[in-house]
Amino acid sequence: MTQLPLRAQLASALGRSAATLSRMTGRGDGSVIGGRVGLLLEPDLLRKLARDRKLALVSATNGKTTTTRLITSALLELGEVATNAFGANMPAGHVSALSQHKGAPYGVLEVDEKYLPEVLDTTGAGVVCLMNLSRDQMDRAGEIWLLAQKWRRALSGKPTHVIANCDDPLVTWGASTAAKVTWVAGGQRWKEDSWCCPECGGPLDRKDADWACRECTFHRPEPQWALDDDVAVDPRGQRWLLDIQLPGLANRSNAVMALAVAEAFGLPVDRALPRLREVRSVAGRYTTVERDGRNARLLLAKNPAGWLEAFDVADPQLPIILSVNAQGPDGRDTSWLWDVDYRILRGRPVFVTGERRLDLALRLDVADVPFALCNTFSEALAMQPPGRVDVIANYTAFQQIRSEFGRAV
Repeated sequence: MTQLPLRAQLASALGRSAATLSRMTGRGDGSVIGGRVGLLLEPDLLRKLARDRKLALVSATNGKTTTTRLITSALLELGEVATNAFGANMPAGHVSALSQHKGAPYGVLEVDEKYLPEVLDTTGAGVVCLMNLSRDQMDRAGEIWLLAQKWRRALSGKPTHVIANCDDPLVTWGASTAAKVTWVAGGQRWKEDSWCCPECGGPLDRKDADWACRECTFHRPEPQWALDDDVAVDPRGQRWLLDIQLPGLANRSNAVMALAVAEAFGLPVDRALPRLREVRSVAGRYTTVERDGRNARLLLAKNPAGWLEAFDVADPQLPIILSVNAQGPDGRDTSWLWDVDYRILRGRPVFVTGERRLDLALRLDVADVPFALCNTFSEALAMQPPGRVDVIANYTAFQQIRSEFGRAV
């Protein structure tokens, strides 16, 4: 790799020092502050750090962190990989990740949907993975059709190879201006944000996985890759049993996307798939923590689509703790709770906590789901009998719970 200019070297080194100090003092994992310091000293540091690397950018409303981890695990078969493993998905986090692995020839960066055009323009990444778009943090991110439009403009005229989920009409529309697209049938369980054609506004007709606009030519592309339950079907029609340790249909979809990205880097499935099977937990997601004989499995759900997937993973035989906050990273508007169908929780013990527990309690009451209201997560956990319990929390609530257990990985 080309050596960084002196100013960039200094900025990168001071950023790494700030990140290390942040970790040592317990103020954080350093994945943001290091990048902020580096960018303060050299505003063009991200571009300089990205130069000469083979980069993949991963963006979606749900599953970014997990898919980034899966792709990274696969590409380790080829060599060292720089990645923002803990979800710091804006430019400061990208700078920190690339600075920490300054000699890595490969990079896999999770990117916030809103920042994808800027990061793509800055890094010139050769591969972009786009998985899904649904409403999330509307007070910050805005209307998802506008995000898809920004993706279209960002990809137009660039030589980037896009790996995109063709089962999501908004993702398809956003990716369709790219010079090269590999379409993946990764599934789309949450369809409430894509009943209208993003091209003309007409209704979308759906039949099984297929979809097409009734009023224009916009339709689902023919996929090269597909997910068939627990099997990945590659472009040559060969079927591969996924058999990954991460639970749920959404993670099998993430795995197929990861395999398609790995192949775009020249890594065949038979070398990539064993690496994917090694991943058991992602930044605390799916980790089981223990306290006083109670084993709590941690599940993250940040929006209606995410809660739908979390319910798919949760064990219907177990009690469940739900925790919701509305801090800045969560989005301060909790009206999205009314888009989640909580009736699936009927018949199991439900415990509600978090800063916005009353908002969630009202939603459950309307859904006729009995629950116990708890002031803190510790109180909710103490109310459980010894044994297993599932926990579903949105972003900052999830991080608070992780902190209680020493930020379980």
